[in-house]
Amino acid sequence: MTPPVHLSLAGQAVDVLRDLVLNGEIPPGTRVNEVELAARLGISRGPLREAIRHLASEQLLVLVPHRGAHVPTATAADVAALFELRTALECAAAELAAARRTDADVARLSAVCAESRRTHHSGERFPHHLDLAFHRALLDAARSPHIAEQVRLVQQRVVLLRSGLADDPPHQRASLDDHDALVTAVAAGDAEQATAVMRKHLARVRAQMLTALRP
Repeated sequence: MTPPVHLSLAGQAVDVLRDLVLNGEIPPGTRVNEVELAARLGISRGPLREAIRHLASEQLLVLVPHRGAHVPTATAADVAALFELRTALECAAAELAAARRTDADVARLSAVCAESRRTHHSGERFPHHLDLAFHRALLDAARSPHIAEQVRLVQQRVVLLRSGLADDPPHQRASLDDHDALVTAVAAGDAEQATAVMRKHLARVRAQMLTALRP
C-alpha cells in the first residue's frame, strides 16, 4: 500500500532537515525559517511542520509555542549528561560486538575506517555521517536493536552539539586511531579490550568538547 503523499513528504523532510541541522547548515541557536525552508525543499509548510515536530521529539530542535523552532546550543551540562549515557550504552555495544561480530562486520568496519582516513587526509572537513557510519556498523555487529536505537538518538545529539564547535584536526586524527583500535579488538573477539578502547575514546571526545566550549 502506497503511503499518503503528505506522509511521504514529511518523511523526506525529516531526513533533509535532520541533515541540515547535524551538518551545521542551520547552526545552533538559529531559528528555523519555515517559509524559506519550505520553498527551498519545494513542499508546503504542513509536511515541514510535521518534520519539525519529529526532530523536536529527538531533541534536535526546540519547539516553542507561537515562536517556532530553533536549533539548541551546547552547554557543558548537556555534554556531561549525554556522555554519561553514551558511555554506558556504547561500552556495552563494544563488548557485544566483539562477542558477536562476523567477518562481514569486520570488513564493513574496516571499510568505514579507510574512507574516514581518505577524507581526513584530503583536507575535507570530516563529515559527521562517516563517524555515525562507523558507530552504526559497530552497533550492527553487536546485534542489540534496543541499544542501537538509544545510541542513535544520543549520537546525533552529540553531533548536533559538535556542529557549533571549531574543527580540531589533531582530535580527529586521534578519533580515527581509536576507531582502528576498536576494529582490531572487535576482530580479535577481545571484549575487554574493545570496551576499554571505547571508554577511552568517549572520555577523550567528552574532554575535547568541554574544552572547546570554554570561553
